[in-house]
Amino acid sequence: MTPALIHLAAAPHSAPVTDWAGRIAWVVGLLVFVVFVYWLMRQGWKWRGTLQGDLPELPTAPADAGEPRLTLSGRYHGSTTAGQWLDRIVAHGLGTRSRVELTLTDQGLAVVRPGATDFFVPVTALRGARLEAGIAGKVLPEGGLLVVIWEHGGKQIDSGFRSDRAGEHPAWVEAIDRLSTEHTTEHSETEGAR
Repeated sequence: MTPALIHLAAAPHSAPVTDWAGRIAWVVGLLVFVVFVYWLMRQGWKWRGTLQGDLPELPTAPADAGEPRLTLSGRYHGSTTAGQWLDRIVAHGLGTRSRVELTLTDQGLAVVRPGATDFFVPVTALRGARLEAGIAGKVLPEGGLLVVIWEHGGKQIDSGFRSDRAGEHPAWVEAIDRLSTEHTTEHSETEGAR
């Protein structure tokens, strides 16, 4: 045997000992941190809802809303202050994402959301519609989101929807714009006749 091999054979070898207490402390610390961050996010959500507490209750659909002009099945992605796509509105369940069934009639827009609050946008509150790429944390391909502009409690709101068939979006923009324009024209003529 060479002296180098003798030296290696004589040197004591032991496997490194795992410091389980240290690892468990790190895991517990990480879990506490994640729970704390989640709690902070939840408190922020509640605080935003409190700040938006002046928003009145959402209107419900009338018993006879009329014949549907258009219907759509898809997803509701949230509502924001009009023109400010990151200023999410959470009051009255408007911040809850969900499946959605939209029905546009001569009286307005019925928004039915399984598992969330349904609401109705009267034709008097419709301000128009447009195609967008995103709203409040949801970004889609250009024109992948139908944004309906409406007014509630003196505040203009953008609500984002995505149809299961995105090719329907342009027809919805045209129909909502036409309906809101028709109502505005009728209202102006009625006011002018007085």
